[in-house]
Amino acid sequence: MKKTGNLEVRAETSRQMKHCIQQERVQKLVCCIIRTDQRDVPVEREGKENIMFENKTEAEARKEILDLVAEYADKFHNQKKEFHEGDRIPYASRVYDSREMVNLVDSSLEFWLTSGRYTDEFEKKLAEYLHVRYCALVNSGSSANLIAFMTLTSPLLGERRVKRGDEIITVAAGFPTTVTPAIQYGAVPVFVDVTIPQYNIDVTKLEAALSDKTKAVMIAHTLGNPFDLKAVKEFCEKHNLWLVEDNCDALGSRYTINGEEKFTGTVGDIGTSSFYPPHHMTMGEGGAVYTDNPLLNKIIRSFRDWGRDCVCPSGHDNLCGHRFDRQYGELPLGYDHKYVYSHFGYNLKATDLQAAIGCAQLEKFPTFVERRRHNFDRLRAALAETEDRLILPVPAENSRPSWFGFLITCKEGTDRNKLVQYIESKGIQTRMLFAGNLIKHPCFDQMRASGKGYRVIGDLSVTDRVMNNTFWVGVYPGMTDEMIDYMAKTITEAVNQ
Repeated sequence: MKKTGNLEVRAETSRQMKHCIQQERVQKLVCCIIRTDQRDVPVEREGKENIMFENKTEAEARKEILDLVAEYADKFHNQKKEFHEGDRIPYASRVYDSREMVNLVDSSLEFWLTSGRYTDEFEKKLAEYLHVRYCALVNSGSSANLIAFMTLTSPLLGERRVKRGDEIITVAAGFPTTVTPAIQYGAVPVFVDVTIPQYNIDVTKLEAALSDKTKAVMIAHTLGNPFDLKAVKEFCEKHNLWLVEDNCDALGSRYTINGEEKFTGTVGDIGTSSFYPPHHMTMGEGGAVYTDNPLLNKIIRSFRDWGRDCVCPSGHDNLCGHRFDRQYGELPLGYDHKYVYSHFGYNLKATDLQAAIGCAQLEKFPTFVERRRHNFDRLRAALAETEDRLILPVPAENSRPSWFGFLITCKEGTDRNKLVQYIESKGIQTRMLFAGNLIKHPCFDQMRASGKGYRVIGDLSVTDRVMNNTFWVGVYPGMTDEMIDYMAKTITEAVNQ
């Protein structure tokens, strides 16, 4: 017994020592992060905390900090819990590991904060992934849509520029920020109905929506399912219209057009993405605007960066070589090109902290896409027996979606509210299809009352059906097969009540 007791004492002592060491390492990590940017402060003013960096180069100190961050992340952030039926299943969530946290701290240690080397890296790598020439990182998907639309208003586009009173073809069954920039600018959205079970624009209504004021089509790929890009692209080319693809819910989706498989967001003139936490990848906040058109890219970057004419990135001057020898507008000859403004723009840049996270996310992004497809296929197969009561989603023809969610429409006789309440009571988070019908919302009260500011093609009957009878659940890559199976079981139970 004595021997056993000694063993127990030694084991407990060992545990305590490990705990103390761990606490000490965390404390060191905190001190390191707080004080790393104070490189010029004398040691005598620093106290004992700096002793850990004695006789070390900055590179060695940084490595030690980042190694500790990785260890911290693995210990406290990457502990997956076993799923039990009834546990909360969100419709979406972040999927990350130590790499994202290491990149984040690495960027913070530089203390550049605004767009920098990680921004450059992310823009380059996302452009390479999508096979486009240009990519501009912004601070949100909403900002991406704002810039995409405002780009079309630039005087540099001549007769093709969008002016106040011009019309933009879109849908009401979507997220507001696809439409908001046009309304705020003074353009007129023209709403076209959608189809079920793809939940995208009804392309048979495009010609009816056309007028002599139509300048562009700006619509989203719904929850990863591409709209009929072939028909919409042909319509835009026939009538010399701009095409903006809101790709915020479809990053990684593919569509075959004219025998070539392309990523959604790259078929039209401009594509946009969002990196809000629920989306296909995350930076916390963040978005991107991308194009193959060099003129559009110039305008995109101008609107993002205050509207300036200069193309020099932060921290660089006079890349054009003509900073002080040209005349712009009615400014005096030689006025500093850094402060010449060709558009009424914004400051919508992301921080390098966000970009650092995005770079790590992008490395694992292809696996995210494959897991989304796996989860979608598994859920759809498991719900096949419910198709007498529910309409299940169907991929668009010629597409390989990167699914953002799993849309379900209740058939006649099935009450959506009761179904959703039952599913939510079992711990499964649900969502409506965004606005349902945007023009029914309070933000349209004044326009509805006046009958001005927008046009509607037909009666939007399918859009209203989506508003009343459709909901969706998630298929994000953090979901396990057990979660998917439980969702299928619960939805089936709800239908059979």
